[in-house]
Amino acid sequence: MAATQKFVYSFTEGNRDLKDLLGGKGANLAEMTNLGLPVPPGFTLTTEACKVFLETGAEPASLNQEVGEHLSALEAQMGKKLGQADNPLLVSVRSGAKFSMPGMMDTVLNIGLSDASVAGLAAQSGNERFAWDSYRRLVQMFGKTVLGVDGELFEDALEQAKHAKGTVNDLDLDASDLQVLVETFKAIVQRETGRAFPQDPREQMDLAIHAVFHSWNGDRARLYRRQERIPNDLGTAVNVCTMVFGNLGEDSGTGVAFTRDPSTGAVGVYGDYLSNAQGEDVVAGIRNTLTLADLEQLDKKSYDELMAIMHKLELHYRDLCDIEFTIERGKLWMLQTRIGKRTAAAAFRIAVQLVDQGLIDLDEALHRVTGGQLAQLMFPRFAPQPDSKQIAWGLAASPGAAIGKVVFDSYTAVKWSRSGEKVILVRRETNPDDLDGMIAAEGILTSRGGKTSHAAVVARGMGKTCVCGAEDLEVDTKRRKMTTSDGLVIEEGEVVSIDGASGKVYIGEVPVLPSPVVEYFEGTLHAGADIQGGLVQAVHRLMSHADVRRRLAVRANADNAEDANRARRYGAQGIGLCRTEHMFLGEERRKEVEHLILADNDKDREQALSTLLPLQKGDFVELFQSMDGLPVTVRLLDPPLHEFLPDITELSVRVALAEARKDPNENDLRLLQAVHKLHEQNPMLGLRGVRLGLVIPGLFGMQVRAIAEAAAERKLAGGDPRPEVMIPLVGTVQELEIVRDECERVLAEVAVSTGVKLDIKLGTMIELPRAAVTAGQIAEAAEFFSFGTNDLTQTVWGFSRDDVEASFFTAYLEKGIFGVSPFETIDRDGVGALVKHAVKEGRATRPDLKLGVCGEHGGDPESVHFFHEAGLDYVSCSPFRIPVARLEAGRAALETAGSDSR
Repeated sequence: MAATQKFVYSFTEGNRDLKDLLGGKGANLAEMTNLGLPVPPGFTLTTEACKVFLETGAEPASLNQEVGEHLSALEAQMGKKLGQADNPLLVSVRSGAKFSMPGMMDTVLNIGLSDASVAGLAAQSGNERFAWDSYRRLVQMFGKTVLGVDGELFEDALEQAKHAKGTVNDLDLDASDLQVLVETFKAIVQRETGRAFPQDPREQMDLAIHAVFHSWNGDRARLYRRQERIPNDLGTAVNVCTMVFGNLGEDSGTGVAFTRDPSTGAVGVYGDYLSNAQGEDVVAGIRNTLTLADLEQLDKKSYDELMAIMHKLELHYRDLCDIEFTIERGKLWMLQTRIGKRTAAAAFRIAVQLVDQGLIDLDEALHRVTGGQLAQLMFPRFAPQPDSKQIAWGLAASPGAAIGKVVFDSYTAVKWSRSGEKVILVRRETNPDDLDGMIAAEGILTSRGGKTSHAAVVARGMGKTCVCGAEDLEVDTKRRKMTTSDGLVIEEGEVVSIDGASGKVYIGEVPVLPSPVVEYFEGTLHAGADIQGGLVQAVHRLMSHADVRRRLAVRANADNAEDANRARRYGAQGIGLCRTEHMFLGEERRKEVEHLILADNDKDREQALSTLLPLQKGDFVELFQSMDGLPVTVRLLDPPLHEFLPDITELSVRVALAEARKDPNENDLRLLQAVHKLHEQNPMLGLRGVRLGLVIPGLFGMQVRAIAEAAAERKLAGGDPRPEVMIPLVGTVQELEIVRDECERVLAEVAVSTGVKLDIKLGTMIELPRAAVTAGQIAEAAEFFSFGTNDLTQTVWGFSRDDVEASFFTAYLEKGIFGVSPFETIDRDGVGALVKHAVKEGRATRPDLKLGVCGEHGGDPESVHFFHEAGLDYVSCSPFRIPVARLEAGRAALETAGSDSR
């Protein structure tokens, strides 16, 4: 560690480009300071200081001195010292990581108050009640956040104080009530921690700084990072900021505002304001808020100044801005700005709006939306029926249609969700400790709080449906019930439906309709439809631009004409995986496969194959017709044959019962013998894929003949079929060479018999580590590779997917071994390294080798970016994920080209 490394920066020294070092909050406070906006003075401890502290358990050697120097400069600037008795300087200590993590880490306000300085604050402010209210807030926040005291103890004491006063409102407690409450809180600290509440202001500040550092590794912060895929090694900055007070009286207050509606993207100013309150009151949702229009009536001067600042910030950042502010006796102060979290619909609308305003170009607009957001827009929406009973109406905080059983705490939400139940988490207001329940729930419903409350902000960030501030509901978490304004009692476990787009809450399950975005892709959207306030037009414009920008083609995994037609409507450029085994399903065809398996001589085998041939051919004719002019990659039979036979237990019982009746069934007996013969300890690594084609004479030949004859028939009918034959589970080039020879023989025979020249490429799936390692050899016999990343992940990790996901993946995720399941997002370091090696070696042998991926990773946003970087030609995924893959392929091309305008 260099001795000269700087760990503390004044707000006057940084800028918004230093987020890695100063965190998002610190960088933006510096940026607002640079813009000349009214920001309370302060300084930032860097993320590097946090990393040293967490790695070594101690501060960097120079940190104490640097903090002291910046504190002295701050005291000189403000003309008062931290915690001095007669005129105390008070500061807040706030977290601030590079990526916004709302409520997940710690904040402490009013640092510097003590038994000695509270009277000085009262004299300085002329408001004794304010001084004691600030002190009780400090003891409460410090006790919970820094000293680890159970927050419920403070809440219960506060409720008891209000009950003794005969009120439910904090504001009705006077100075003497609050003074008594401070002593009660201090006694709780002494009892629970064995030490007195610290009276030295510098000790308070240092302990608060350490607590913020530690909160980076707190349970809720780690859970949030895992959910949002934020790296664990970034650390958090700490911001020490001069306190300004919104709780000095009715001419003071605090608020949170957005330069556009974060829920819908509508142009305008949105936010919440509370008179005579501090910032945590708004975010916590403890009191229902006023609107900014109400602020205009209360304090026109501050309102006008706030509007001007918000306009300036949006133009400066060229994006929706989320702003925290405080008004202290008519003086406006800016406490934070950041790029605001928004819903998926708002993201698309705002991106296009900013293009139309000339603030950003289409490349930047495409960069600002994600495939995950597009997927959210494809979820269904409610279609309330006349008999749907509405029980409440709150604020539409985060859109979506969520249905589930009511639960009243986070633990139950997680427990029920893991057992397969869909739940709605209902709280008076949420707090950061509810995060795991919010993740588990289908949606969140609160009876308090506004659009900027904790529940709303976190739900929007996660894409969860949320309705806040449903005041008609009386939520009783202890008795596990809620009561509507007309007396209807809803117990835990009853089903409700919440509409995050309208704020309406219904009892029971409400029917749903397709999303208008899905209707747009399907081509069924009514021409004169409202189209959700321009949402569909925004999606159309950005999807069109993604198609222009992307290099990767996007194909579909489709096995029949219906799926192929849908895929084409969704923008597929062919089929990357047609699984022929799905064509053998159905009672009639399953019987024919049984005949093939039971055949014990060439004649019976050939008869079974000849029966299957026209069935397969008919399927391919339909598929090639649906995908006329586009490539169709057909995978030859892959799964173990036992999957086409009856279950061994069921069949054994059937045979035993027949024998007990002395009426044995010869076919069942033969089937049972076959099942026993084909039984394998690990069938997914047994007789399947290319091994079937080598062991069962004529099987792959029949399938290739069906493909070729179907292609010839379509050509003769004037079509343009473009089939490709893919041999699965190849581990060595010798396997592929043998099967290729058979395929070429069959193709030549069909060309002669039909008189049609066929150009059918032959390739293989790369789904075994050995195939990836020896890709250079395999490319000698393959015209294309398609990476089967599902099986490749299983074989690289040594996982049986069906077993491990249910047995220990949850523990691996909780312990941070996985950031995300490797079956969901490509494992770049392991599986990804093999993919890159195979790409390099394969193209070294055959420069024109076509490369694709056909595992479900092909539709995962993050994985699409990897496949673009790796140099693949296309990705293939299920039809419903095609729009997501198209969008992400465009975004990946922008990132690689470095053409975004960040």
